[in-house]
Amino acid sequence: MNAIHSGLSRRSLVQWALAAPTTALAAPAFAWADPHAGHSGLTPDEALERLRQGNQAFASDHPLPVSLGGERRHALAAAQAPYAVLVSCSDSRVPPEIVFGSGLGELFTIRIAGNTIDTRALGSIEYAVGHLGVPLVVVMGHERCGAVSAAAEVVQQNTHFPGAVGAMLQPIIPAVLMARTAHPEGDLVDQSVRENVRQVVLHLRETASPALLERQSSGLLRIVGARYDLDDGVVDFFDTGEA
Repeated sequence: MNAIHSGLSRRSLVQWALAAPTTALAAPAFAWADPHAGHSGLTPDEALERLRQGNQAFASDHPLPVSLGGERRHALAAAQAPYAVLVSCSDSRVPPEIVFGSGLGELFTIRIAGNTIDTRALGSIEYAVGHLGVPLVVVMGHERCGAVSAAAEVVQQNTHFPGAVGAMLQPIIPAVLMARTAHPEGDLVDQSVRENVRQVVLHLRETASPALLERQSSGLLRIVGARYDLDDGVVDFFDTGEA
């Protein structure tokens, strides 16, 4: 593990040196003077605002022009400097780059059914934050999530899902139980989607990683929750963990 970590560190230094001119062009010049700006040149608040604007354009059917061509591809070949980590569901209807109007190399995405966090996902987040200087992590659930619906079936009907699917649902079940208690008259699946996001956000903010805690306390990192509406395309951010 130490050898891998050392290799990543050396590679990161080389990549950063090669990518500096490209990154500077991709971000507002003033951002580099901000001590809270990441490698992308954006602060946590600026990164969140960029996501908001991209989603507003997408939801209003006026998507922003994005850079996907050969020039951008070649510029990114040496290194990357994404401005946000997106932890989202694998659902084909929720592609983060499209939902937020982002181009190649802008989002560091981690997708798993039910947008939960395991060791590999946490390691990916730590890499993005620590080595790539990403200033923002967004955990995004979505309306009518199949994984959350299945977890609700386990709770309500004692449904058994064989194989790895059953194991995949286990981290979501506590959120369903909490949502059922807190909102007995509400839509259980939708309340569970929000509660599941809230629990993952709180885990990342408070207990998951000393590295993430340190970056948050120094103002270099912000972790927020969000819910994507399948019907209107709008992302609702809940910054405090309260939905």
